[in-house]
Amino acid sequence: MQGFVNRDALAKTISSRKATFFSRSRSSLWTKGETSMNFINVHDIFLDCDRDSIIYLGKPDGPTCHTGSETCYYTSVFHHLRDPPIREQQQALTSLYSLESTISERKAEMEAAQNQKPSWTKKLLADPVLLCSKIREEANELAQTLLENEDKSRTASEMADLLYHAMVLLIIKAVKMEEVFEVLRKRFSHSGIDEKNSRRPSSQS
Repeated sequence: MQGFVNRDALAKTISSRKATFFSRSRSSLWTKGETSMNFINVHDIFLDCDRDSIIYLGKPDGPTCHTGSETCYYTSVFHHLRDPPIREQQQALTSLYSLESTISERKAEMEAAQNQKPSWTKKLLADPVLLCSKIREEANELAQTLLENEDKSRTASEMADLLYHAMVLLIIKAVKMEEVFEVLRKRFSHSGIDEKNSRRPSSQS
């Protein structure tokens, strides 16, 4: 990733060994991972020959990019130019990871400030019964778009609602979207029926 630093940010990085930057928009320091807990543990710091660029060398506790990617530099210009389907896949993943990050931020805000008026996301995070009822409601509404032969835009809208509420549940359960994708990737080479049967407890005689 890339960020801006000033003298204070560099000093804090050296003392805390956590990658710290300077926000020009907020005019304040910020430590990578202070809301997501995906800190970058700095082992060494390098200066370039002109002394106007710094590299933090460290081990991240989780994805470096707020989208959930290991690096912020995951977009190839050449892929964008020659392969639109790849661009669309990347945009889809980025949207999911960005939503995951936003929900995580709302959870951190809710824990930090109890007296503020809660957003809908914060209400769901605070009320598991409400959240579960919404997931059931949205899943049923999605199914109804098929049974009632509703148009594609309605189906997309209901799927978006279901995804959002399901991702709030994942945040509560501390399950990352990447963990869900990993489960899906492992299933690609297996029969769906066989995989489902493998999850059933075996009968004992």
